[in-house]
Amino acid sequence: MTAQNSATADRTIAVTTTGTPAATVADADAADAPGATSAVPAPVPAPQRGTLLAALGVVAFSLTFPSTAWGLESFGPWSLVAVRSLLAALIAGAFLLTGRVPLPERRHWAGLAVVAGGVVIGFPLLTTLALRTSTTSHAAVVVGLLPLTTAAFAALRTGRRPSRTFWTAAIAGAVVVLGFTLQQSGGALSTGDLYLFGALLVCAAGYTEGGRLARLMPGWQVIGWALVLCLPLMTAAAAVALAHEPVRLTAHGVIGLLWVAAGSTFFGLYVWYRGMAAIGIPRASQLQLAQPLLTLVWSVTLLGEDLAPAAPLAAVGVLVCIAVTQRAKA
Repeated sequence: MTAQNSATADRTIAVTTTGTPAATVADADAADAPGATSAVPAPVPAPQRGTLLAALGVVAFSLTFPSTAWGLESFGPWSLVAVRSLLAALIAGAFLLTGRVPLPERRHWAGLAVVAGGVVIGFPLLTTLALRTSTTSHAAVVVGLLPLTTAAFAALRTGRRPSRTFWTAAIAGAVVVLGFTLQQSGGALSTGDLYLFGALLVCAAGYTEGGRLARLMPGWQVIGWALVLCLPLMTAAAAVALAHEPVRLTAHGVIGLLWVAAGSTFFGLYVWYRGMAAIGIPRASQLQLAQPLLTLVWSVTLLGEDLAPAAPLAAVGVLVCIAVTQRAKA
């Protein structure tokens, strides 16, 4: 996805309905390229459709941890991450070639590199390593802190400051998630938790930069070019990892690999970035408060994990926070 900025130092794009601003993003790096000319940004979905697209992304992401657990039945952690990214990059490359999409402008490659490092490599690798010792339900709740982390990154990156009501609700949702996590782990953090917290940071950075770029070009091109950027590295990594880690193909393992490659990494990020472009990064990020709850459902139904007694209470608290953040002015 090529982002095209105006030559001004800072530009705000707003999507409105019935006169109410639904999303604003400041394009802070528009002046990076001397002599840049004004360009028309990519079409942005209506706010209602944007919410639906972001919600579809959350559903796709909620299946990532169970699918990763299945994938680990057949592949080692390094092999799984490398192969999933390689397959996703090939899918993205095919779409880009079919659509004859031109290369992004040079000044946007740095932003695409942040997306690639955060959501294509960093988050999958760190969460896959965490799932060797953590259950999917535990990992899902820890990653429930991602909305607040993303909102904080977005505020720093764009210069926009959500309202106090928004922050109060976001922090409350994070407290619910963190309290649930500590209650389940007995008050102590494991090595897997450290991997997960690292994943939060890199993923929030990737989401924020990808959401900014998706305001200016189609979301599928953003993730598409980020994946293609990783193709040489992931090809080499897959060759090395497959040579050193055992592979035991099972139905679950193959299904898990295919979903994390096509479903989570490509389709999920495509609709997610489109949704963020329409309703704004902070507000879209709060929809992800529902992601750990959905993953808990998949963990029980697909993996047979026991549902924690505190999960229903956490679900109610998180859903209340989502409702408040969606109504608060961002």
